[in-house]
Amino acid sequence: MSTYVLHRVADRTGIITLDRPKALNSLSLQMVRDLTAILEAWRDDAGIDAVVIGSSSPKALCAGGDIRFFHECGHATPMGGSALLEDFFTEEYALNHLIHLYPKPYVALMDGVVMGGGMGIAQGGPDCRIRIVTEKTKMAMPEVNIGLFPDVGGSYFLSRAPGQLGNYLGLTGLTIGAADALYVGLADLFVPHEQMAALGALIDATPGAQLREAISNFAAPFAGQSGSSELAAARADIDRHFGAPSVAAIMLSLEGDDSAFAQKALAAMRQRSPLMMCVTRELLVRGAGLDVAGCLRMERTMVRHNFEHGEVLEGVRALVIDKDNAPKWNPPTLEQVSEDMVARFFMPVWPDSAHPLRHLQG
Repeated sequence: MSTYVLHRVADRTGIITLDRPKALNSLSLQMVRDLTAILEAWRDDAGIDAVVIGSSSPKALCAGGDIRFFHECGHATPMGGSALLEDFFTEEYALNHLIHLYPKPYVALMDGVVMGGGMGIAQGGPDCRIRIVTEKTKMAMPEVNIGLFPDVGGSYFLSRAPGQLGNYLGLTGLTIGAADALYVGLADLFVPHEQMAALGALIDATPGAQLREAISNFAAPFAGQSGSSELAAARADIDRHFGAPSVAAIMLSLEGDDSAFAQKALAAMRQRSPLMMCVTRELLVRGAGLDVAGCLRMERTMVRHNFEHGEVLEGVRALVIDKDNAPKWNPPTLEQVSEDMVARFFMPVWPDSAHPLRHLQG
């Protein structure tokens, strides 16, 4: 086990604490393996009735995958074919599937930054999940900003967001807070940040079988205190703009709206990878018709294509490594993105019988 994933049991509740604060709990391959081993053991342990995942730092639950690791491994061999990189995405997506179908209450304390891979370990299945946000929650699926696409099951949970909210979040990569997370359906309960220590004490003192009810009762007095949702206020415009039939049409629609909300979305999209915005839109269309296992298998195929293309390597270079904030996207404009370029990301890499996530079901 790494030193970044702590775990203990308190009155039949398994408690996981991510403890990599300097990296905002960004997930390494070893952390993914640790989380998988712990959750698999507790899933089959009759002495564990519920699971809680949180952080040792109030700044973040998890900021995503370790993108410096992606960049290093992606350049290690031709076309990003690093075995460690392959293992990371295979095992991370399998972990996302494990969490989504977890048979016991799964509580995610989404205080602070929850982005990308952090969403993958927080967005459990609807039957068992309890996703808690605070006024300090900063939630996003910002992958298009680094030349990737909303993975870790994003094709599943974003495609099921009301109206065009999934397209808005996936194509802009913009950050939302607690009220918007609740409105979109990416969170369940609001608890003020100053009450999180008390919530932690409650979790420690409550038998696992009673934890779900106890947390709901604890959060009940704070219902309605998350503030107003900007996405709710802009919902009609979001559905109108992001319901357009292509990324180019979406941006053209936004150009005709001089509201601050529309212009913020447009400005963000102008910075994103044109190709990956188009791929993301198609991803969400396809994801709406797949179960979570199908979505994760699709994403696993796409991530191989992405590293071979090199878009994510350039995005990470520009935003994280060199920090020049001037990625050279390929192609550089929407007009140069063809349907064939997009379709190539969905072409099979392996026969169905050899897909690295072939064993996932449901």
